[in-house]
Amino acid sequence: MRAILTSLMAFFLSLLAGIFVAQWLALATGATEEFILVFASVPVLAVVFALVFLLPQVIGRTRASIDRAGKWSLAALVVAIAALLAFELWAVAGDTAKLEADLPMIAGLVLPGLAIVLVDWLFVRWRVGMRREGFGRNGTVS
Repeated sequence: MRAILTSLMAFFLSLLAGIFVAQWLALATGATEEFILVFASVPVLAVVFALVFLLPQVIGRTRASIDRAGKWSLAALVVAIAALLAFELWAVAGDTAKLEADLPMIAGLVLPGLAIVLVDWLFVRWRVGMRREGFGRNGTVS
């Protein structure tokens, strides 16, 4: 039950962080309706990474397993970013004006994902690492 509640809290915190970053980028770049894709991808990424960080809590219950999940999540996100950039460079085929127009959208897909992974990783790692002391755990009444 503790793992599920931790993942639920991590989901809401990472969703908040991802939406905050996406909103900041939309305001900073003066985006219009093209950012609909960015705002639609944030909850999907938050759900996926909340589930990714739920597994090591249930299976491993150690900080090392949480760290491993975080490192693999960041690696998968970097590979996805590289693939997105490679596709974008291939699609514009040297048209720098089109590339400059698409960069805010790429940043809008990348930065909220990084924020989501980092918030999930830090929160779950913090919760798993907390010592469980209290009544009945170590023989003392606190």
